[in-house]
Amino acid sequence: MSRIGKQPVVVPAGVTVTALGGQVTVKGPLGQLARELPKGITARVEAGKVIVARTDDSRGQKSCHGLSRTLLVNMIEGVTKGYRKELIIEGTGFKAAVQGNKLQLWLGFASSKEFTIPAGIKVTEKQGVQLTVDGIDKELVGDTTARIRGHFPAEPYKGKGIKYVGEQIRRKQGKTVA
Repeated sequence: MSRIGKQPVVVPAGVTVTALGGQVTVKGPLGQLARELPKGITARVEAGKVIVARTDDSRGQKSCHGLSRTLLVNMIEGVTKGYRKELIIEGTGFKAAVQGNKLQLWLGFASSKEFTIPAGIKVTEKQGVQLTVDGIDKELVGDTTARIRGHFPAEPYKGKGIKYVGEQIRRKQGKTVA
């Protein structure tokens, strides 16, 4: 049995978990999340705890057992606290602006890049160079920040581009002329 999967998930006060068949729904103060469990993985709610179980000991079932429990924990944490990732834009003339559900990025190209913010995600910018991505779905927050960063990842020669707060960019020395 999976060491992670066999541990019960404690449901905090103010959060309701509903498990019907292979569908798990979590409601909390920040919103509601739902997820379909993999085939053969079941969840049941007992006395303020959620037990995740598998039907057999096949390799596929074992690999999904602990994953399903961890995804359930992330859902509960998301509806109670939420998730946040922060980005910094560095470079001369590099900046960003939020306009409705669009993020406009000026990254040194001939024209600006436009990024559509997905539903359930809130992006705020401070001073045009600091972006904060907030949401209740951990997977969606991480995917959104990665897509924003993908427009111009920080490069190693001058350090220009978009990077995560706290990320260390390994700097390289440029070519030297004799």
